[in-house]
Amino acid sequence: MQDDNPDTLQIAMAVDTSPGTVVMLLRLAKVIHKRSTEERLGIKLRQLMLLSYLRAGAPALQQQLCEALWLDPNNCVLLLNEMEDMGYVERRRDPSDRRRHVVDLTEEGQKALERAERAQEEIGDELLSALSDEERATLRSLLSRVVA
Repeated sequence: MQDDNPDTLQIAMAVDTSPGTVVMLLRLAKVIHKRSTEERLGIKLRQLMLLSYLRAGAPALQQQLCEALWLDPNNCVLLLNEMEDMGYVERRRDPSDRRRHVVDLTEEGQKALERAERAQEEIGDELLSALSDEERATLRSLLSRVVA
């Protein structure tokens, strides 16, 4: 049964049916993830995350990396083995506690990270092209506050 009452129609049209902020952020994250291919970045996204973490806090304990990247210890070791084979990270025993490993970023790892970040900037430019520089700065500032 159709309701042709103009008051009912206006109320129905006023209801916001747009997705919520979290849904929009998830959609954006999915698009970024899809575009962040190994071919485009030169490395896998999880490798980029590892290198980025190391640049901010190298050297890092292997256990810290596992926790920061939300990886179980086995997957963390596999990732570190892969990155070490590529020459992007170095692992060594912690001199103060020989049971622990310390992970450091190599010069090659730094170069790979810089290449991947340039590719990510291009992705960001594509996705945020509808925003002015000022709007982009505001978005970045707001997201930084939320993440912190």
